[in-house]
Amino acid sequence: MAALKHRRTALERVEKFLSETYFTDCNLRGRLFGDRCPPASLSCFQTPRRIPYDEAVRQEFTPAKVGDSFGPTWETCWFKVELSIPLAWAGREVHFIWESDGEGMVWCDAQPVQGLTKEGEKTSYILTSSLKETEPHSLTLYVELACNGLFGAGKGSMIAPPDPDRRFTLSKAELVVFNRDVYELLVDLEILLGMAQFLGEENQRSFQALYTANQMINVCDVTDPSTFPAARDLAAAIFSQRNGESQHTIHAMGHCHIDSAWLWPYEETIRKCARSWVTVVRLMECNPELTFTCSQAQQFEWVRSWYPGLYAQIQDFVAKGQFIPVGGTWVEMDGNLPSGESMVRQFLQGQQFFQEQFGRICSEFWLPDTFGYSAQLPQLMRGCGIRRFLTQKLSWNLVNTFPHHTFFWEGIDGSRVLTHFPPGDSYEMHGQVEEMLKTVKNNKDKGRVNHSALLFGFGDGGGGPTQKMLDRIKRMSDTDGLPRVQISTPDRLFSVLEKESSQLCTWVGELFLELHNGTYTTQAQIKKGNRECERILHDVEVLSTLALARSGMFQYPASQLQRLWRLLLLNQFHDVLPGSCIQLVVEDALQYYAEIRRAGAQLQEEAVQSLCGDLLQPKAGSAESTLVLNTLPWERTEVISRTGPAETETLALVTVPSMGYAIVREPLLPAQPVAVRKREDGSIAMENGVIAVCLDMMGRLTSLRLVDSERESVPDGCYANQFALFDDVPLYWDAWDVMDYHLETRKPVTTLLKPLEITLAGGLRGSASFSLRIGKSSTLTQEIILDAACPYLRFLTQVEWKEAHKFLKVEFPVQVRSTNATYEIQFGHLQRPTHYNTSWDWARFEVWAHKWLDLSEHCFGVALLNDCKYGASAHRNVLSLSLLRAPKSPDATADIAHHQFTYAVMPHRGSFQEAGVIQCAYNLNFPLHAVAASSAQCPAWSAFSVSSPAVVLETVKQAEDRPEAVVVRLYEAHGSTVVAWLQTSLPVKEAMLCDLLERPAARGCLPLEQQGVRLSFTPFHVLSILLVLRQ
Repeated sequence: MAALKHRRTALERVEKFLSETYFTDCNLRGRLFGDRCPPASLSCFQTPRRIPYDEAVRQEFTPAKVGDSFGPTWETCWFKVELSIPLAWAGREVHFIWESDGEGMVWCDAQPVQGLTKEGEKTSYILTSSLKETEPHSLTLYVELACNGLFGAGKGSMIAPPDPDRRFTLSKAELVVFNRDVYELLVDLEILLGMAQFLGEENQRSFQALYTANQMINVCDVTDPSTFPAARDLAAAIFSQRNGESQHTIHAMGHCHIDSAWLWPYEETIRKCARSWVTVVRLMECNPELTFTCSQAQQFEWVRSWYPGLYAQIQDFVAKGQFIPVGGTWVEMDGNLPSGESMVRQFLQGQQFFQEQFGRICSEFWLPDTFGYSAQLPQLMRGCGIRRFLTQKLSWNLVNTFPHHTFFWEGIDGSRVLTHFPPGDSYEMHGQVEEMLKTVKNNKDKGRVNHSALLFGFGDGGGGPTQKMLDRIKRMSDTDGLPRVQISTPDRLFSVLEKESSQLCTWVGELFLELHNGTYTTQAQIKKGNRECERILHDVEVLSTLALARSGMFQYPASQLQRLWRLLLLNQFHDVLPGSCIQLVVEDALQYYAEIRRAGAQLQEEAVQSLCGDLLQPKAGSAESTLVLNTLPWERTEVISRTGPAETETLALVTVPSMGYAIVREPLLPAQPVAVRKREDGSIAMENGVIAVCLDMMGRLTSLRLVDSERESVPDGCYANQFALFDDVPLYWDAWDVMDYHLETRKPVTTLLKPLEITLAGGLRGSASFSLRIGKSSTLTQEIILDAACPYLRFLTQVEWKEAHKFLKVEFPVQVRSTNATYEIQFGHLQRPTHYNTSWDWARFEVWAHKWLDLSEHCFGVALLNDCKYGASAHRNVLSLSLLRAPKSPDATADIAHHQFTYAVMPHRGSFQEAGVIQCAYNLNFPLHAVAASSAQCPAWSAFSVSSPAVVLETVKQAEDRPEAVVVRLYEAHGSTVVAWLQTSLPVKEAMLCDLLERPAARGCLPLEQQGVRLSFTPFHVLSILLVLRQ
């Protein structure tokens, strides 16, 4: 009979019928499991190491029981579980249930078979779907339990430093009968409840779903499974009512974002990959329609090395099109801080790996969780065979809502890629009604496209999709009132979006994340390691390539370089290079940089030995001279330090040709030596004929002039090189965020420990030093250096940093007026406003740059150069460089250390392009190499030069799969259209254009002419050229 229904009571009736907490004695949820029985025996053994299975099973196991706890954090417990299934359970579905707050992996017959993680809703391993009498009723499993949770072991909050003493409890280990009919009914009711709750009171369909669920409870007797089919028929009637043709289509794909390191070390990530991916493989065996997208070649390589059996299964599912490699990069790297060449190598190493292992490269770039995206990425993607991009991180913007979910993204050179942000603003959906409705409602491009992505599965710490998520999605495939949901692939999604793309908007320039801008500065030693190692690998490649071209005997160290590059690329992962990781990860990262420095120095020495061996042997009785090598593509005249007789350091002014070397016997005399003088008031003046500076006793610049024009850079009454300390307490994400309000807490650093004193009196180099107290307990010592003929003033800085929640910057107020400042990015530069007119402007109060930033008006400007810093800002006429932070989570010791870094200030006439700011920043970052040599006469030698100052020759390396060929990479750095000649003294017999994966371009052959190879560039264009050498 018809009965009145109150919406709220009906909703709550359904909720309670499904509840895990209330009325489980009489509701449906309480019937999910039938009979239970404990394991026949349970024993364990504990180790501080992560050991392989065959070593673990040989250990001595001692008895264990449910309720025992294990630890401390990062230890591993191996459990031997002997099971005996009761004969009475014949015909039933039997699961092994395991619940613990650690991360578990089941091993059976020496192979990993299932991940077990309570936080990832995976607590059961299916032993049989219908127990046959002929099946063995006794079996032995091993469970490998990591003493850490899905998100590490933060003490008190997720991102707090790990608690070293945490214990992990085994709360359940048992055999159970699983009632599949109860499970199916629960999922039906869950979907109907979701429709009733989230379609809203004004929606007819909401009430249809609610009344159907209510009626299902009426017909369902939980003690009598024979009543279940009638209840399920009611649900099926609702699910089978179809949508209209115009309904939005959601492309659902399994996904499992695994941070390569974050709140756990790299080594634990290897096991996270295995736990997550083996679970996906099990799901695929039962659900042939399931697709799973998986990025990061490094993680595939880890599983290939550590779990070959699992890897073979993954290869099978890749071949079937279910397990889908995406992204094309070695790791999901930070999108701001790696150099242009590093980004190329992320794609080169990644795409090469996917090609070798799976026979194809990825066609979409996949970077869902990175803290902003450089405006050079579209060109780099296109150069690596990728025209599609997926992320969602801009949904985290603190200030402005990004206006699109599907759009074309255009980089600084004009390259465009089709970009999609899943409109549900997440990469870890659970397949629930609410998420499907949010995906449609939230879509900012309604009317332009009618398809979008939904990525489902637990993520960050791994986990991945579950059977329940899939079962929910199946019920929503085409149900009136909900969007259509189909299990799909990235290719299927992007193919339809391409067909629908005629109405899409275009976003030009960087995708700046308005959050996490402390990550440009946190963990300064990681930032420095990255910049240094990028330089080391550049120099080793240049010198090894020159050695290879000059000598048939030299073996190019291709495999060693690949190993070192992969270490560097791994550390560019988006929680390592940004500094948002725990102390264990920082230690690993610094160790990898140390290894690159060590091995790189050795490789460089071998290349120089081969290239210049005959010049390096001192002849008996002859005066020593110095061999100076230049790895940059322009001639340089600089002051170098060389080791003279009796190990004394002496200075010399030298000129070295581009990408080559010179023997220096008698150093040059400067046209104008550096003059240093102390004034009566304690200030010090320095001048070198190019710039003249005046410094007060605290090392601040009161004057910085260009000598030839008398143009002053420092405004009256202002101090440049002024240190400032800010309170730095973000809202939550400690290592990640610096908030806008930190700017209100500025305190200039004015406590002098040692006033400015002259340390070098002039000639080739003048310098002065001073020391300051910073905050409560930190000290800063700086040597301010002016070299002969040098257009910039250097600040060699040492800091003993012991602060907590403070931010140190150095400021340069300058006498320049401009509404935009220019910042170097990968293979180019971009402008950002110096004002806070709009919310989009002031949200960029702290930004990132690479080797330089510049503020210029017509005919004059001032640039700040640096050798390892990334955080910066320019507001009105003040240029700031961010030096050090002191967050306490997730690493309580972050940045508490000794730091050394150099920055420089460069006033200039004309534009920064004409003044050579770009070249000067390279010179600061790539010092000349001086080696003791014999006094043999030897003409200077140059391997490469470029005719235009607008074009930078960035990379010289051996081709990946053609040992007789060399790849050179050049880019247009000024933002101009230009023709340039590449000249080389190497024995080149053929030149051709290639892409960033070193595949020759169609019709890409370049004629070799007297002046070299003629190259045409448009603004910020990156060109790669394959040069085949004569043997």
